[in-house]
Amino acid sequence: MHGDVPAVDPLDLATPPPGEDSATVAARVAAARSVQRERYEAMTLDNVTCNAQVDGEALEEVASPDYDGRTLLTQAAEKMHLSARGYHRILRVARTLADLEGVADIKRLHIAEALSFRRIAPGRS
Repeated sequence: MHGDVPAVDPLDLATPPPGEDSATVAARVAAARSVQRERYEAMTLDNVTCNAQVDGEALEEVASPDYDGRTLLTQAAEKMHLSARGYHRILRVARTLADLEGVADIKRLHIAEALSFRRIAPGRS
């Protein structure tokens, strides 16, 4: 996964950052990882402890978005010419975003955010 990051404005460096501090983010990540580990233990999947490792039918089971999310993903897959690997990466990232938010269902918003992290390769539109 790739993300383009613009240069930081020097003025932004002088102002205090809004939002969560590192400890809060770390706690949220730890909680999400715990949820993932428990999910895959309950599914008795060998050597799967996080969303990055799940594949196939198990991925479809745990990362199935709602109707609007599925519609957006299908449209994006066609427009962005996603391979099966790219499609599944979006599902994994969306599942992780939902876990970080502490919600069970993957919504359109999670799919949209996962798609926003995807960099379009040169020559593709």
